Parts: sequence; C-alpha cells; structure tokens
Amino acid sequence: MSETSPAPSLYAAREPVFPRRVSGYFRSLKWLILAGTLGIYYLTPWLRWDRGPDLPDQAVLLDLAHRRFYFFWIEIWPHEFYFVAGLLIMAGLGLFLFTSALGRVWCGYACPQTVWTDLFILVERWIEGDRNARLRLHRQKKWDLRKARLRLTKWAVWLLIGLATGGAWVFYFADAPTLLGDLVSGQAHPVAYTTMAILSFTTFFFGGFAREQICIYACPWPRIQAAMMDEDTLTVGYRDWRGEPRGKHRKEEQAAERGDCIDCMACVNVCPMGIDIRDGQQMECITCALCIDACDDVMARIGKPRGLIDYLALSDEPRERAGEAPRRVWAHVLRPRTLLYTALWALVGIGLVFALFIRPAVEVTVAPVRNPTYVTLSDGSIRNTYDLRLRNKNTEARQFRLSVSGDPALRVQLEGAAEPIVGVPADTVQLMRVYVVSAPGSGPAAAASVPVRFWIEDLGNGDRAFKDTTFNGTGD
Repeated sequence: MSETSPAPSLYAAREPVFPRRVSGYFRSLKWLILAGTLGIYYLTPWLRWDRGPDLPDQAVLLDLAHRRFYFFWIEIWPHEFYFVAGLLIMAGLGLFLFTSALGRVWCGYACPQTVWTDLFILVERWIEGDRNARLRLHRQKKWDLRKARLRLTKWAVWLLIGLATGGAWVFYFADAPTLLGDLVSGQAHPVAYTTMAILSFTTFFFGGFAREQICIYACPWPRIQAAMMDEDTLTVGYRDWRGEPRGKHRKEEQAAERGDCIDCMACVNVCPMGIDIRDGQQMECITCALCIDACDDVMARIGKPRGLIDYLALSDEPRERAGEAPRRVWAHVLRPRTLLYTALWALVGIGLVFALFIRPAVEVTVAPVRNPTYVTLSDGSIRNTYDLRLRNKNTEARQFRLSVSGDPALRVQLEGAAEPIVGVPADTVQLMRVYVVSAPGSGPAAAASVPVRFWIEDLGNGDRAFKDTTFNGTGD
C-alpha cells in the first residue's frame, strides 16, 4: 500500500519585520511627531489649571464620578455631549482631508500604533542592534545566555513603556498626583489597576509583537482609504519609468542601459511594513516615507538625482514620462474635494466655538408634577407643583431669585423657604420643589391650562434664565 503525501499547507507563518535604521528628512519629521505626541499624552494629566476652591485643578480631566469633562477653561456637562460629537466629526473630516490630499499620513506619522511601534523598534535597536544583528538573533535557534539577556532586557523595557502608557491613561480620569500616590500605596480602586493591566498588555503586544499585523488585519482604515483618494492624491510611489530596468551598475555601459534603480533593496529594508514600494500601491503601505529617505541616500551616493521614490500623484505620470515637470504641490492639495472637506471642517469648528461662547452660565429645567395635576387649598386657591433643576456653571456659589410670569394672579413658593431665593454651590445642579399658586376665583384657577414662565435671576450679576411650562386649573 502506497503512502499518501500530506496536503500542502495554505498557511504561511509570519516572518517578523526588522526595519533598518535610516536617516533623512522624513525620519527626522517622524521623530519630532513621536516626541510631540508622546509628550502630550504622558504630560497632559499633570498640567494644572485653577478653577476655584471647590473645583478640580487638573487642566484635562474626564471626571466620570461627577459627570464632567474639563479641558483647560472649558467645562463640558453631560447634556452638552454635542460638543464631543462635534469634535469627533471634525476628527473624521480632518482624516478625510489629509487622506485625500496626502494619502495615509495619519497612519504613517501620528497613529498611536505607528508611534508606539516606532518607540518599541527604537528600544529594540538600542538593545539588540540594527537590522542584521536582529535578524541573526531571530534566526538563532539555540537560546544561549546572550540571547536570553537581550530578549529579557528588551521585554522589560517594553513592559515599562506599556505600564507608563496604561498609567498615563488612568490619570486622565482622576487627579493625577492623588491617583499616583494611591497606585503606589495599593489604595487605588481595582478598576484603575485593571485598566492599567489591560492597556499595559495591549501596548506591549501590539507595539512589540503584532506591529504591522494590526495595520493590515485589525485596522479598517486601509480598506476605507481608497474612497478618499484619487489620481491627484499625493502619496508615496516609485517612478518606474525612471528606475526600470533595475539592476547593478557595474560598468559604465551597463549604467546607460539600466534605469536609476540599482536594486539595492534599501527601500525594502527600512519599511516597517515589510513591503516593496516598487511593486506599486499596496494596502499595507502607511506612507511613512522612510523608503524615500533610504532611496535618496542611495541616489546621492551613486550620483543620481533624488526622487526615484517620492510623494507623487498618478495624474502627473504622463507628464513626467514625457519629460515635463510635475504640477506644483499646491495644485494637488487645493482642489474641489479638499476644499470641500476644509469648508465642512471649518463650518463644524466655527459652530462649536459659537455654541461654546453663547451657552449660558445658568440653566434651568422645570418638570410639572402630574399626580395630582393640581391641588385645591382650603381658601379656594389652586396650587401646581413643579420639580425645578437649577444648574450653576459658575466657579463660585451664587444666590438666585425665582419668579413666575404669565398672569399677575400667580405667585411662586419655594418649599422649605420663606422667600423664593435659593443658593446653589459652584458647578452644581440643585433640585428643588416649587409651588405656583393662583388666587381663588382668578383666571388661571378657572382655566384648563395657561402658559407660564419661570424666571431665574442671578442676584450677583443680574443674569437671567427662563423656562416655559403650563399651569393647570379647574376648567375643562
């Protein structure tokens, strides 16, 4: 009986990507953005902002316990979630704008996955060496003392970065100095430790091991970006009409027969996604432009002009093939699609700023108590009951006077107080029970319902707010 050969496997194991170190304009730009974004993320919770004696002094704070979001001088209340929605819309429009103009620059420069992966690769390079040294260590099957020492040191530093990442995140939800003391002393809430553990692990795994796999398989943006780009979008590409046929220039006559590309693989070796940009546009490309720096360096060494790999637009290809100069960058950036995105982005931003400056410092809501609809008192007057919520957004306590308009026969009473004056602490919502009474035999008492308006006057500065409702009488 003959033996059957096993079926070929359809699965190819992932080969880790070890990008080579490169220097140049775009690499320096990525280092600046990395330092700036990480600095903002790690340091922002420690910035202080004086809001008064009874309010938190953390500049950026998402206070879930008191349902507030503080951002420097701006305070967002739960009912003002439209500000957050507006910011999310602006972020989406901004992403569409930059993608339509410059491709996946968000992915290549500012995406958290890219930023932390760059940081982890930097640590890996410091500890294990550049690309060739890391490749040799990876392919070394035997774990000797050196390999164990290098790997454990690298993983320990990665874990510290992950721990700092998770710790910085929880600091946005509580007073940072107080929470740090509680975390160190073991007195913090279990939710804080759990959140830090989850974020530490995900940062460690995504930035250290998954890397380009997150961009290729987990992130939806590579599959959406095609709808945002067209032939005028500037994105990283290879000028094959100049580089082909590629090959080594060993002799002068060979150089004349071949294109500028000497097939040195420098663009492939520096790519954090492990792709070859010379194969054309690919979903994996995040337009980080490191291949541009690598290729420009090689072109300078062999005496060829830069730009074999560069930011370019497909619409310029016929012009360049004919020997003409490509259109200016601004001709690609300023076109109807990008101008429309810019206009929409600015419109939403202006609307949010306008809404921010016109929102009142005092707000009131009135809810009539329907059971019973009204009460007839012993003297024949009719009384309606209301639950009134007064929201004081000021940074200090204020005194407010309540009044009602709509009919002279109506008067307002505050439960438990001789005068309709109430004090509301700073940055607080106060619930109170309010009565509106109509004199016996008056118009409001005999009517089925009449419109009334509650007025709230700030006794400190005279600001007023109002809320309309109805007064129910005995009429049918």
